[in-house]
Amino acid sequence: MRILFICILIIGNALLPAYGQHENFKDVPGLLQNLSAATTDTARVMFKSRLAEAYRSNDPDTSLILASEALSGATKLGFKKGEIHALVALCVLAREKGDLPNALELGLKALKMSEEEHLAYEQIYALVRVAIVYISVRDFPKAIDYLEKAESLLKDNPDAFQRFAIHYFLASAYEQSNDLEAAEKQMFEFEKDEPGVVQWIVVSKRLRAYIAVKRNQLPLALQYYRESNVVAIAENGLREVATTSNAMAVAFRKLGQDDSAIYYAKEGLRLGQQLNYTNRIMSASSLLAEIYAEKDPKEAVRYYQIASAAKDSLYGVQKVLQLQSATMKEQERQVEQETTRLAYQNRMKQWALIGGIAVFLVIALILYRNNREKQKTNKVLETTLADLRTTQSQLIHAEKMASLGELTAGIAHEIQNPLNFVNNFSEVNGELIDEANQEIDGGNIGEAKIILNDIRENEQKINHHGKRADAIVKGMLQHSRSSSGVKEPTDINALADEYLRLTYHGLRAKDKSFNAIMKTDYDESVGYINIIPQDIGRVVLNLINNAFYAVNERKEQNSNGYEPTISVSTKKNNGKVEIRVADNGNGISQKVLDKIFQPFFTTKPTGQGTGLGLSLSYDIVKAHGGELKVETKEGVGSEFIIALPNQL
Repeated sequence: MRILFICILIIGNALLPAYGQHENFKDVPGLLQNLSAATTDTARVMFKSRLAEAYRSNDPDTSLILASEALSGATKLGFKKGEIHALVALCVLAREKGDLPNALELGLKALKMSEEEHLAYEQIYALVRVAIVYISVRDFPKAIDYLEKAESLLKDNPDAFQRFAIHYFLASAYEQSNDLEAAEKQMFEFEKDEPGVVQWIVVSKRLRAYIAVKRNQLPLALQYYRESNVVAIAENGLREVATTSNAMAVAFRKLGQDDSAIYYAKEGLRLGQQLNYTNRIMSASSLLAEIYAEKDPKEAVRYYQIASAAKDSLYGVQKVLQLQSATMKEQERQVEQETTRLAYQNRMKQWALIGGIAVFLVIALILYRNNREKQKTNKVLETTLADLRTTQSQLIHAEKMASLGELTAGIAHEIQNPLNFVNNFSEVNGELIDEANQEIDGGNIGEAKIILNDIRENEQKINHHGKRADAIVKGMLQHSRSSSGVKEPTDINALADEYLRLTYHGLRAKDKSFNAIMKTDYDESVGYINIIPQDIGRVVLNLINNAFYAVNERKEQNSNGYEPTISVSTKKNNGKVEIRVADNGNGISQKVLDKIFQPFFTTKPTGQGTGLGLSLSYDIVKAHGGELKVETKEGVGSEFIIALPNQL
């Protein structure tokens, strides 16, 4: 179901239409004529920006060239208005291609420039663009805040097209955050003011379909999707056709009509690849991987690889850090604006108070004191922002090093045990050889033979424990290497037990005071199943680590009579093999239960987790045709269940 959810709400930019100029691909010939007839450099800049908007639906590469030329020309001319329009065009294109950090930086740059130049129309234009990027990363409160700022500016600059766009994106933000009543209220506003532009008919119908899907009115949703696609196809809007095709595939999947779902998902994938729009590619291939997991595992793996590559492009660590950096820069800019505004207000008040009477002098002293407090607050904010930047750059590195340290400590403990046997038996053999020599010198050949037999037995034990250490090293090299992506028969019981011991010893090496009761219940009939051992091993390691963290957290909160306990078990159930990892920690709050498998969501304190573990684990299990779920009760504990197909 999670992939279905991604397909419906995959990065907001896959669900959002064009905004800004009214052009679409059919307007290209007329705009080209206007460009060739333009008599001024500034007019050529504006026509190139509008052409970039028109080409975006069908030829994003040409759109990028035109927008870049417009920006370069406007910069050379010092034509600020042209720079803003070109930046916004590039912002739109970057978001469509899935480069959200770049899109946010371009949109914020356009917003800052429009504010400095006091260009109200362009400021609204940029505010909406920044809001759409925040919708794309599902930060709906921030998106709504930017859209409401745009709406407040629109009161002094009435424009039917902009008013329609603001209400539409407010509706989209509310729909994606599941506030359907607020979404329909905004839809009433934008349909009332619909400016008659064809592409808005496409997205209006599609938005109604999204709401119908949320209400499980699937036949009605398909009707709206078809009406939207008819207009999009007539207008040759390939981008919109790709988006609607993916959404229709999801609806058919919900109806159990997999053949139709496959047809529309493949159409969405084909158009996404043709346009090189990563978000459409990921939406379609994720759904195809899910469907084929039940029909054709080989095809499922192929589409999972396509989806995985697209997801890495959209959500890679570098992209996330860039997005956080862009967001932080915007926060710093807002702090600077607020500081400047406050400083200006204070100066005006001080000048006014100079000519006042004594009572106003008292007020001036009070304001001065307040100003000093604000300066101290600003210094605290600057220090906090610097700490945030440092923490941000160390976050992923710390997470990796922590996991590596735990595994290394566990491996060291496992290897030390057989090495102790090897060393002990070697020392004993040395003593026995001396005794044998003494017996031979004394002529006691029978006693010497007995000692030699003891030496032989010890050598066999040395050999046995040496091979055991060798097996541990080889096994860990096998589990630590990068995943080959090839499934192979794997002993699930041995894999689960190995990671349980390694994780426990790793935590003990890091914290000698840590202790926990470990219970195991392995079903011997499970045997071997066909999996990618490195990937499933990472899932088991992550769940066991989380379980130890949960019981340790509860122990630190209240140690009276509490015994930290985790259980790892396996069993067959309805044709599947289950791996269960349970703990008696604090459990998971119902408020956050629906979010635990989302990327970058974590309940751990800042710096102790990236929020990627459960998200990646969920995707790995789904790619194996399995399911990862959780059962929890606050104050009692949690149990994570991995259900995998029982196949060899």
